[in-house]
Amino acid sequence: MTGIDDVARAAGVSAATVSRALSGRGRISDATRARVRAAAADLGYVVSAAASALATGRASNVGVVVPLLDRWFFANVLDGIASRLAPEGYDMTLYSMSDDRAQRDGVLDTSLRRGRVDGLIVLSVTLADDEVDRMLALELPVVGLSATTSRFPALRVDELAVARAATEHLLGLGHRRIAHIGAGYAGDPGLDIPSLRRHGFASAMADAGIPDAPFAAADFTIEGGHRAALALLERDDPPTAIFAASDEIAFGALFAARDRGLDVPGDLSVVGVDGHEMGDFFGLTTVAQFPHEQGERAANAVLAAIDGRDEIGDLAFRLVERTSTSAPRGGLAEVAGRPSP
Repeated sequence: MTGIDDVARAAGVSAATVSRALSGRGRISDATRARVRAAAADLGYVVSAAASALATGRASNVGVVVPLLDRWFFANVLDGIASRLAPEGYDMTLYSMSDDRAQRDGVLDTSLRRGRVDGLIVLSVTLADDEVDRMLALELPVVGLSATTSRFPALRVDELAVARAATEHLLGLGHRRIAHIGAGYAGDPGLDIPSLRRHGFASAMADAGIPDAPFAAADFTIEGGHRAALALLERDDPPTAIFAASDEIAFGALFAARDRGLDVPGDLSVVGVDGHEMGDFFGLTTVAQFPHEQGERAANAVLAAIDGRDEIGDLAFRLVERTSTSAPRGGLAEVAGRPSP
């Protein structure tokens, strides 16, 4: 079995230099580091995680606390995190936080206390105050990604601005009967993403002189969007446009329009949020949020926090116009309540 001394002989350096080169810590020239890593690769040598932790006090591992593992958005964020951690020699351990209290307690009071991670990324998990207390008591660097608490540093998208961008796009096309499909609370949204998107929609509509715009609740799935959109389209005054709180909800709305025999975008315009990889296939107008890049930013931030630095900031978004949105039939004058010329 290849050991550190074998790598040292092959690279023509000391065992201590090999240790510094492979750990990424300590002063060493780039040329020597490259030579040592090449020798280690040729010999198939991998640093023992346990030995490295004893020598450096670090586990070379980052924990990621996630609410769901089966959503497209979260999967892309996780891929972005992993792609940034791996070149730095860090592994990633996932901790799923379900709605089950016993399971959550197990993560906070047992799994995270085993000392297996150097830092944490908390991804869109809603935490109670006592859960935040217990997480901070671990005395680990913690970085939130779209976190629902202000008690640790977080990277965030301006979700109010995201919702306003989507809604104002539809208003600008001439729509006035615009509905929102999503979740969250109608009042003070706090840091809850669905509530922020609902609040941004409502405020944009109110600014346009359209208070109490229709809202339909749905989970963030195609099925949920389909059910909610069908209900909206069965109203006496069905919407001419829908702002969906996610692209998957929006896909469901597109299927609902098809089931009702409606033309998109002539009879119904639909806009979503996220930038789903299938959006181009469906011709979906969306507010893209670049989840893979969000994951990379989160990984950079937690690595910086582990080293005592701060790389917290805002995350980008961009409206991507496709064929699912257009002016309503009859044009701006008709939908605004005036006869067409």
